[in-house]
Amino acid sequence: MRRSMRNAIVSAAAIVALAAAGYGGWRAFAVPADKTAGHATVAVQRGDLEDTVSATGTLQPRDYVDVGTQVSGQLKKLYVEIGAVVKKGELLAEIDPAVYVAKVDADQAQLRNFEAQLADRQAQLKLAEQKAQRQQNMMREQATTAEAVQTAQAELDSAKAQIDAIRAQILQTRSTLRGDQANLGYTKIYAPMDGTVVTQAAKEGQTLNANQSAPIVLRIADLSTMTVQTQVSEADVSRLRVGMPVYFTTLGEPGKRWKGSLRQVYPTPDVVNNVVLYNALFDVPNAGGALMTQMTAQVFFVAAEAKDAAFVPAAAVQRRQGKATVRVQGEDGKFEQREVELGLVTRVSAEVRSGLQPGERVMTNAPQQNRGARASSNAPTPKMGPRV
Repeated sequence: MRRSMRNAIVSAAAIVALAAAGYGGWRAFAVPADKTAGHATVAVQRGDLEDTVSATGTLQPRDYVDVGTQVSGQLKKLYVEIGAVVKKGELLAEIDPAVYVAKVDADQAQLRNFEAQLADRQAQLKLAEQKAQRQQNMMREQATTAEAVQTAQAELDSAKAQIDAIRAQILQTRSTLRGDQANLGYTKIYAPMDGTVVTQAAKEGQTLNANQSAPIVLRIADLSTMTVQTQVSEADVSRLRVGMPVYFTTLGEPGKRWKGSLRQVYPTPDVVNNVVLYNALFDVPNAGGALMTQMTAQVFFVAAEAKDAAFVPAAAVQRRQGKATVRVQGEDGKFEQREVELGLVTRVSAEVRSGLQPGERVMTNAPQQNRGARASSNAPTPKMGPRV
């Protein structure tokens, strides 16, 4: 009797398991699959879109001057330091002037010597003129010889020539004096513009040699306007145009945008490790002084933009035969194919000018189909009875 009961229980369990398997098979083949399951959706949003060309750049002052010395000598005094704000004409540094003062003094002494010689020669000229005139008068009265007249005339001509020579020496000495006076003036170095001292290349006591090239002492820059120099790849440089809007961020303030417009693109590129890069420059105001030399800038050239536009992810748009469509989720959770008109399309987002409203949800990933299934997602799913 116990064996009969055990057999009945095993048979009942087998029937239950078989029925469960049959119901599961019926659910798998007879009930349509939920086509919306597993698909990511996103709401249509409204905002600003930008199609940009990105690059990395560095900041430099737009206007700057390297202040050097035009004369050689020891840097006697440096009156400013890095960071000092200077005005045009302000004294910055001084070269030891002793040698140049001595040259000026020597030139002035030589000039006075020649002027004294000129006065003497002018007196000699006057005497020679009188002597020649007297010999001429005596010759008319037959009271002198022709040789005496010729000698007096020669002395007169010689006196005139000596005066011309001394006057030439005076002119030469005055020219030398002006040059030495200029060199003496160059021992004091003045600011050529308003600005800030950004670098210092020489120190007090250092001997500077200006015979071959002008040594740089300081650099003065106007930090009120900065220039951003960027390098753009050859694949993107064709999208740039002078005057296009551009903005950048810095490492210190990644959330702040500094805006400008493209000023210049150099026609000759730089080749770095076989990569062709073109230099593009634009200026930006720096009234607050927050931007500093050699800062790194993440630059974005705005090739196109759309303000207050409805947009969806670019991956949600399908293009076929010149038409753009999206799969829109209805209130019942099902998707419908809808044609839309696109505007600005970037690598990430696509502007939708018509066909969608903000808040509607669209499918962002294409539906996956089972191997062997039909291409059309609208094909009916065959229903089958349960297997037992």
